[in-house]
Amino acid sequence: MKLVANNKKARHDYFIEETYEAGISLTGTEIKSVRQGKVSIKESYAKIENQEIILYGMNISPYEQGNRFNVEPVRPRKLLFHKREIRKLIGYTTLKGLTLVPLRMYINDRGKAKVEIAVARGKKEYDKRHDIAKKDADRRMKQAIRK
Repeated sequence: MKLVANNKKARHDYFIEETYEAGISLTGTEIKSVRQGKVSIKESYAKIENQEIILYGMNISPYEQGNRFNVEPVRPRKLLFHKREIRKLIGYTTLKGLTLVPLRMYINDRGKAKVEIAVARGKKEYDKRHDIAKKDADRRMKQAIRK
């Protein structure tokens, strides 16, 4: 498994409830750029439209040798889920008010591009401060133990 993009900001901004692995529909020049690691998922999110899950805000830089076959870098891309998973995610987003956020993108052993999507609940500002204070305290304890 080759990690292509990681969204560290998502774990800081959201409580992660569940994660799912999804395939992603890409064109030929896009997959070549993904294999080169020219992907950013920092500001991306997923929405459910017409029983399909669409990923918005994902930036895949154009492939250098792609010329006229290149597509727009920040276009909506369809995620490939099973129908029962889509129904479950619809329930999460509509009834419970949760959001779908990509955590990481990678190429699996068989050469397929996959996206790990999280069902997440937004953190409040005081939750973020609490997490930072906890990490800081843990770091200080580890340093004190080492000395």
